[in-house]
Amino acid sequence: MSEHSMLGYQADAQLQKALGRVAVLMGGDSAERAVSLKSGSAVLTALQAAGVNAFGIDVTGSLLNVVAQLNFDRVFIALHGRGGEDGTVQAILSQAGIPYTGSEVLASALAMDKLRTKYVFEGCGLPTPAFRAMAAADEADSVLAALKTPLSVKPSREGSSIGIRKVSTRDELIEAYVAASQHDPLVLVEEWIEGPEFTVSVLQGRALPAIGLSTDHVFYDYDAKYISNDTRYQIPCGLAPDQEVILQELAVEAFRVLGCRSWGRVDIMQDRGGEFWLLEVNTVPGMTDHSLVPMAAKAAGISFEELVVRILRDTLEADHA
Repeated sequence: MSEHSMLGYQADAQLQKALGRVAVLMGGDSAERAVSLKSGSAVLTALQAAGVNAFGIDVTGSLLNVVAQLNFDRVFIALHGRGGEDGTVQAILSQAGIPYTGSEVLASALAMDKLRTKYVFEGCGLPTPAFRAMAAADEADSVLAALKTPLSVKPSREGSSIGIRKVSTRDELIEAYVAASQHDPLVLVEEWIEGPEFTVSVLQGRALPAIGLSTDHVFYDYDAKYISNDTRYQIPCGLAPDQEVILQELAVEAFRVLGCRSWGRVDIMQDRGGEFWLLEVNTVPGMTDHSLVPMAAKAAGISFEELVVRILRDTLEADHA
């Protein structure tokens, strides 16, 4: 029996038994709590539909206390943002000896920090837009001297496009810095790439079909990601087949150099000259009805139920002790 037919909408009895009791952690206290609750609910419903003995836990307050009270064999992490995506819950679960989905502590922490992710990309010779770190408003002039406008200004350690602005002038840069620094004292400023945006989901070391993104918003922001119904998703992504292969290989390499594992999503821009530029890697991407990983999986013939079971099954092979 093929892997696809074995999983499908139902995990077979042997796999169900091996997975045991599964906690789906969702919610949390980060700025992405609302999205996490949607992701967690979707994951929980899909796991249960596949025959997995799964339970949802809305995480509030101390992660240590939540994990200490867990009576489960493994965890599906659907927590976005700080606490759930930055290595914190991964470290706690590792210490407790509880297997969990997705990337381990170092890769989670690194990918959550967009600035240090770019240092790694740069050090490994991977293409990423020119950038500077900004830690004070009075650094605006030196940033403008080093980079070409327009610029993207974003908190270094937030997700879901929270706190991101496009700026062209000194006053706009200072205003955007002040706004972004409310989310994180470390702010990333990078050159704005004009051109199409793509996202590539990575599942078990392989790239799923790329998705082209377009929106009437200035960029693919929080509203475009989770609320608006006019965001356009292209699958096929619109690239020539050989270009899509280059895009997918770049995504897998970005995933690899950060040390990521099992599943995730890589966001990439293409400039008007056709060159690709890495933006970031998401180690716990959204799993809502608007989300991109389930969309890419569906294009590859993988149902949502099969997708979540595949991700969870990786915990059987992982040693978190």
